[in-house]
Amino acid sequence: QVQLVQSGGGLVQAGGSLRLSCAASVRDFTFSSHVLAWFRQAPGKEREFVATISGDGGRSIYGDSVKGRFTISRENVKNTVYLQLNMLKPEDTAVYFCAARRSSVLVITPPLYDSWGQGTQVTVSS
Repeated sequence: QVQLVQSGGGLVQAGGSLRLSCAASVRDFTFSSHVLAWFRQAPGKEREFVATISGDGGRSIYGDSVKGRFTISRENVKNTVYLQLNMLKPEDTAVYFCAARRSSVLVITPPLYDSWGQGTQVTVSS
């Protein structure tokens, strides 16, 4: 398993930007063998897929609600994945989670990820 530690997040006005980071601890230098993803969960709602990225960073998938506004990226030399959030809206308010799975297949379903970060709050004011 991979240990994931998140940073970033906070309070921002609508239209603003934030960057989330998620640093991974892997025992055998296999970070690039892991698909990474971001999900979010608002109060009273199910966990929602945001974005996922392949091990080499060459492929990514975005949820419909964030396409064109959010960007997922990774730096394998730093064992870190990022989520850049631009043009934020109040409906983006949620706890954001990073997740990892050792695979080359991009998936958007939470149960298929076996390692999770601790979550970080993003609040967008109108």
